Amino acid sequence: MQVLHLEHNSLTEVNSGSLYGLRSLQQLYLSNNSISKIRSGGWSFCQKLQELVLSSNNLTRLDEGSLADLGSLTILRLSHNSINLITEEAFKGLQKLRILELDHNEISGTIEDTHGAFRGLDSLNKLSLFGNKIKSVARNAFSGLGALEHLNLGSNAMRSIQEEAFAEMKMLKELYIHSESFLCDCHLKWLPSWVTSRKLQSNVKALCAHPESIQNKSIFSVPARSFVCDDLPKPHITVHPEKTMAVVGKDIRFSCSAASSSSSPMTFVWKKDNEILHNAETENFANMREKDGDVMVYTTVLYLRNVTFDHEGQYQCIITNHFGSTYSNKAGLTVNVLPSFIKTPRDNTIRTGTTARLECAANGYPSPEIAWQKDGGTDFPAARERRMHVMPDDDVFFITDVKSEDMGVYSCTAQNAAGSISANATLTILEMPFLAHPLEDRTVSAGATLALQCKASGSPPPRITWLKGDEPLVMTERHHFTPGNQLLIIRNVLQEDAGKYTCEMSNTLGTERAYSHVSIFPASGCVLEANKMEGTMTFGIITIAVVCSIVLTSLVWVCIIYQTRKKSEEYSVTNTGNGEGGTQPPAHLPAGHEHDR
Repeated sequence: MQVLHLEHNSLTEVNSGSLYGLRSLQQLYLSNNSISKIRSGGWSFCQKLQELVLSSNNLTRLDEGSLADLGSLTILRLSHNSINLITEEAFKGLQKLRILELDHNEISGTIEDTHGAFRGLDSLNKLSLFGNKIKSVARNAFSGLGALEHLNLGSNAMRSIQEEAFAEMKMLKELYIHSESFLCDCHLKWLPSWVTSRKLQSNVKALCAHPESIQNKSIFSVPARSFVCDDLPKPHITVHPEKTMAVVGKDIRFSCSAASSSSSPMTFVWKKDNEILHNAETENFANMREKDGDVMVYTTVLYLRNVTFDHEGQYQCIITNHFGSTYSNKAGLTVNVLPSFIKTPRDNTIRTGTTARLECAANGYPSPEIAWQKDGGTDFPAARERRMHVMPDDDVFFITDVKSEDMGVYSCTAQNAAGSISANATLTILEMPFLAHPLEDRTVSAGATLALQCKASGSPPPRITWLKGDEPLVMTERHHFTPGNQLLIIRNVLQEDAGKYTCEMSNTLGTERAYSHVSIFPASGCVLEANKMEGTMTFGIITIAVVCSIVLTSLVWVCIIYQTRKKSEEYSVTNTGNGEGGTQPPAHLPAGHEHDR
């Protein structure tokens, strides 16, 4: 079958099933039905089709893909529908199309604002847009129509045509324009001379509606010097809506303003993805522009409440009066979701040499990035020494071969474009007691001062006990300890002070011992007296120095413990995100876990 007539039926859509097996079809007539939708792949069995008639149906739009698989088509008739939107590249793939009829539809924005609706029609010879709602022609409205010879724009109340709107039509032989509504200002000055130079004026009836001095005159009879821009009758966009990011559940708004010197009533329309928002919540108002007393600024505000992902898209305002419409730029709305934790790190206590494991995971949209800090910074020992490992698939942060300096408050931050949140955990390191410096054997003369230092470390800090022999040290007025028992001082040593001294260091993990053998040799009377004086002085110096050292060490430990507890209390799970986006985290180690919307 090569020809099929299905006019005057009750067809409501085109789908592949209704045309199954018609691979040889060349002409298909579907006029005077109720077709309102063309399904994807609807023409897959009609790839040899050359003529398609869809006139007098209920089509309202042509989307990209609506005419896919019609690469052999040469004639397409779509008159007497309700088409108001033709998306860019809707005719993609129709390289052989020669005749396109779109008469008596509701087309306006496609010609006034959209760029590229007719791209791909490399062979198009005739385009008819008679009887639509076109008020102006944008510069790139007919981009891609280099082979066009016949263009019919008749019965459209056109007010303006931008310069170079027909520049690509080098082959144009017939141009039909019939409008008595032209705004004959400086922007239209080019048209009469261009039409005349191309010898197209026979089918062009274009009368001026403004300014009043040349009202109802043909553009061809108006002197070039009369095409001036003394006022601003057609609205001119002064404030475009801006690209916006919103958080799910929040309210946002778009604002758009235009200036005009005309008292003609102004109408405001908002579009989302090229479709009019009929029930939109808007606010419209006007103010006199201060620097131009005769110019009014008209503003329209679009409110979107409790936004969801369905609100995402491109928003545009259209402001219209008697002299024409002006289109704003399109502003994109992106909707995001604040991060929220699904796993938070917990306080952990482990021994040195083992592996610390901290979990952290969050979801949100876009998927948040995970970063770690220690005590508010990113430069910490485990990172510098490459002992830190992040496992994105397991949402786990590892520190291998844990050391005492790894102890502190670790913060997990989850951040995306909507904001950031953080959670904290304290890592406590347990370490067996050990000597920071060896305990050495000592030999002193009788009457001198003996100082034995047992500088012990560990976590928690070890308790120090001194033994002489295998028994607890018997204290006399000659024996003194500095705070923490790290320094044992014996004044005026006697022979009985000789022997083995043991420093016993204990904490919850165990006990370690260090030994020092002390030998005493006798001294003469003079030497003894001198030794006593020297010993007294040495004792004082040593005592002061060691006490200062111990006090300083104790203060450092107190500060560390205080800060650790303070940060552990303060760094509770905190949501720092908001609808305006979040603060940027400091430089961090890359780690993340993707969660799809």
